[in-house]
Amino acid sequence: MSKRPVTHYMATRPDGTVHPSCEYLARYAREHGEPVTTVNLADHVGQTIDHPSPGKKWYTDAPFSYFHMYTKPGEILERIEEGWPIRLFVVQPRGETGNWGEGHYPYWLMSHQVHVVAETDAWRAFGHRGEKVLNTIAQVPDLARQWAEAWAADPDGARRQYAAWDERLDDTRAVTDWAHWKARYSRRAAGLKTAYTLASAAAEKAATDAGADTDVVAAISLRARCLVAGQLLHDRICSGEYEKSIRALLLGTQLDTPTPVAA
Repeated sequence: MSKRPVTHYMATRPDGTVHPSCEYLARYAREHGEPVTTVNLADHVGQTIDHPSPGKKWYTDAPFSYFHMYTKPGEILERIEEGWPIRLFVVQPRGETGNWGEGHYPYWLMSHQVHVVAETDAWRAFGHRGEKVLNTIAQVPDLARQWAEAWAADPDGARRQYAAWDERLDDTRAVTDWAHWKARYSRRAAGLKTAYTLASAAAEKAATDAGADTDVVAAISLRARCLVAGQLLHDRICSGEYEKSIRALLLGTQLDTPTPVAA
């Protein structure tokens, strides 16, 4: 049986330029008036390009030392300090390649020459469920407003619901263990971290704009983060009834059912 061909990805800024190899060195260079080289992949689709300022193989000895590729798209966002949004390109390494050893980030590859094959969908940076995750994040502002309104309509009932749900999250370690390790093992940890950031920011703004109190905003933010985790890892937390209950917990299913008042 033949192996599936390996696809290599590179992320860029929205304008198509490649991020620095080391953001710390890039900041230092800018602060001292030194140029930080880059290259625009969008201008070179279908072309083979050489690195404009290659460093020593494979040292991060300059702000932009090498072309940095990923074979696991869900980890592409791990070293991009500028954050989302990005553009994503399929590339082919050319010439000599290297990484820092199979034990260290085996899904990395570095080279001083690449062939830019094509631009691809940026959602792939979250893994193969990235499109669903971004669609969910786009819905978060409306959802957060609805959750804030529901809380305002029945503060005591909502507080009971969220407290019971939060306790269940802690008891099962749904976020700290299940989501965390499933993302790590499926090479989606960077995608999950970015999804958390985007969902949390969207939820907090919408809930705050809706007039929610600080503690309510925090609860709604947690719900949004769990929701995107449940979407991102929907295919990984699915083995047996218990895992499915963890997934339902992340998706917030329990919060759609009123919690009875204790007798």
